[in-house]
Amino acid sequence: MTATPAGTASTLVIAPMLVVLVAAAGTLLLGRHPRARTAVSLAGGAGYAIAVAAIDWYIVLGPDAPGIATYQVGDLPAPFGITLVADGLSAFMLTMVAILGIASLVFSTRHLPGGEGRSYYFPLFHFLALGVTGAFLTGDLFNLFVWFEVMLMASYVFVAYSGGPQHTRAAFWYVTLNLLASAVFLLGVGGIYATTGTLNMADLAQRLAEPAAYGLEPVPVVGLLGLLLSVFAIKAGLVPFQFWIPTAYRAAPPQITALLAGATKKVGIYAIIRLSFTIFAGAEVAVDLPLPLVDVAITGDSPLPFVGAALFVMAAGSILLGGIGAVGRDSMEGVFAYSSIGQVGFIAIPVAIATTAAGPELRTFAIIAALVYALNHTLAKGLLFLAVGTVRSATGTSRFADLGGLAKRSPPLALAVFVGSLALVGIPPLSGFFGKFLVFDAAARAGSGPVLVLLLVGSLLTIAYATRLWNRSFWGARTDAVEAATVDPVQVAILVGLAVAIIAVGVGFEPVYEFAETAAEAALDTEGYVDAVDPQTANELAGSNGGGH
Repeated sequence: MTATPAGTASTLVIAPMLVVLVAAAGTLLLGRHPRARTAVSLAGGAGYAIAVAAIDWYIVLGPDAPGIATYQVGDLPAPFGITLVADGLSAFMLTMVAILGIASLVFSTRHLPGGEGRSYYFPLFHFLALGVTGAFLTGDLFNLFVWFEVMLMASYVFVAYSGGPQHTRAAFWYVTLNLLASAVFLLGVGGIYATTGTLNMADLAQRLAEPAAYGLEPVPVVGLLGLLLSVFAIKAGLVPFQFWIPTAYRAAPPQITALLAGATKKVGIYAIIRLSFTIFAGAEVAVDLPLPLVDVAITGDSPLPFVGAALFVMAAGSILLGGIGAVGRDSMEGVFAYSSIGQVGFIAIPVAIATTAAGPELRTFAIIAALVYALNHTLAKGLLFLAVGTVRSATGTSRFADLGGLAKRSPPLALAVFVGSLALVGIPPLSGFFGKFLVFDAAARAGSGPVLVLLLVGSLLTIAYATRLWNRSFWGARTDAVEAATVDPVQVAILVGLAVAIIAVGVGFEPVYEFAETAAEAALDTEGYVDAVDPQTANELAGSNGGGH
């Protein structure tokens, strides 16, 4: 990778954030003009997608693309200024947000709860997207915390959006847990700054790779990484931090739940990948971690095995608890909420494999597997949660006891849900097949029999709850609610569009794999990341400015 000079590519880095910020401000000012507000919101969504596509092509994938570009806010150099960085990993994540964000935004124009909340719904939607985008682009830990908070503040309101007792209760627990997580996050960030003297990710990676040159002791920093890992696990909804998901997902509007499951959960996964491989992989810390239950020990000279051991345990718990919980739910959103817990375990498993991989080839392949599975989860789970909104707006319910015969009532709706369910199961030629195949392949290359068994059990549980949901909701005789249903054609068109995307990713998988490979290589290219950001020392900055800082 080569650093990008100030210019068009550098300016593109901040473009998605500017677009979504303008959309948020515009919709806020147009609160009493619903048609204009909707038009501005849709224009903002389209502009966001264009800005992300420009990053993908001109910075990452194009023939003359540099691979990475940076933007220094206020032209103050790193590590003293605010750094934004766009590389293959952040571009891959932003692309998922753009696809699902457009679908959720258009869906919102057709399925928007009434009341006074309509005036602030779209500004909050764009502020949620702003927080997610900032988290993917930021180049320092403190601003990662800031963008987490922007994202969470919008999500707090959405969880309590409907205002009923159930929603208020869900919001209370959601806010309480995330405030605790934010406190731990801030404690970890403060500890890292006190230990290393920097929060810029590139500068931190540089100092951890050469601790003697900076007078650092890396062991405390690695301990603080454990604090941050727990925070990111909460954001991702990994066991044992998953208990907020079912209530929060049921309380939020379905189109927001689609975004929470498909996009915001990926922020936690992204942060784990970025911090583990771009920043902390270069630190040398002797590791001798015994695992008494399996009578083995993880050893080495990197802190990554600590991350790997924790991720393996959390991912295993997520796959089993999520799968078993989904089988026993009595509503569509209940199944999909617990399914999200299980599916994020499938994403975390290859990340854990990458942290303990013996060579760079397996490490790269495992991250590719995680990213491809994350893409499939975004598309499939986004489709399925939007389908909950479609069914609920058409029938007034999503409980299995009140559903039945939906396949005959609306064949396009049934077909879209069928494709989304098969994508979760992993049936070819859908995107889910390649995601699941790569995860299994990564476990096989790592020679981990127990992990393969775990993945197989998780896959069987997925088949069980997907089959049960289909039989209870779409087969059988029509219930009174289904008989009287009026299905919105625009909502169904959005679902069909996502189903087509799932098929397209599977049929045309080669460029998707190449994009994921570029993203994985970017995550592992610490040297390229540091060179692009080019953090300066205080002496260098003083010399360039002719004075002290």
